[in-house]
Amino acid sequence: MVVEERGVRQMVEAITATYVQEDADWAITVSGHGKELTARAPGIIAARDRADQLVEELGDGKATVVHLLNGSALDFTSAYMTARLTLPKLPPLEVPPPGSVPKQQTTEAAEKKPQLPPSKQLPKAVEDRKAPAEPAPAAESKAPAKQA
Repeated sequence: MVVEERGVRQMVEAITATYVQEDADWAITVSGHGKELTARAPGIIAARDRADQLVEELGDGKATVVHLLNGSALDFTSAYMTARLTLPKLPPLEVPPPGSVPKQQTTEAAEKKPQLPPSKQLPKAVEDRKAPAEPAPAAESKAPAKQA
């Protein structure tokens, strides 16, 4: 690649980051400007981040970096994007049989009421005056009974 700066043509050298998978780790080799730096990382995403750090150590912030896996930029991009877009593995959900409630939910619900936000809570004086939870006997009811 040729770049013209202040009327002078200069050749810009691309920096190459090469990735090799070794068991669960990745070996990274960054080369350019007559230098070669190496490092290891635990995954391809971490390896890509480490390659960026190695490029900074080479001291050229404007250089083009070509990332290669098996000699191919396409292979690297495919592996990197797959790792980035793959959801983490989660344990399978346990579905309880119909009509049953897990023990954890039943004990928690019995022990305490759900907490309301402060804007929805009644003042303590109103809470104290609330009717008891048990219904009053029918004989004490002041409403006349309907006759059929």
